[in-house]
Amino acid sequence: MPTYSYACKECGESFDAVQSFSDDPLTVCPHCGGPLRKLFNSVGVVFKGSGFYRTDSRSGKADTTAKSETKSETKTDTAKKVEKATS
Repeated sequence: MPTYSYACKECGESFDAVQSFSDDPLTVCPHCGGPLRKLFNSVGVVFKGSGFYRTDSRSGKADTTAKSETKSETKTDTAKKVEKATS
């Protein structure tokens, strides 16, 4: 269940309340009986890292280049081994 922050317009008291999505918002301050206002905070999700979205959603042009380079290196290594074996 989400936690909502409220502040009283009269006494300035602020507090958090755990409420269901279907619950009505609080309107009366429990400390002085004054009117409340709902406070809006920043979202609690932070994305960290160095561009995870770049590599996760690409179609693969960079992947194709990397695979072809690996294949050409393997062919070159195989050719060198054959030359050494025949010499």
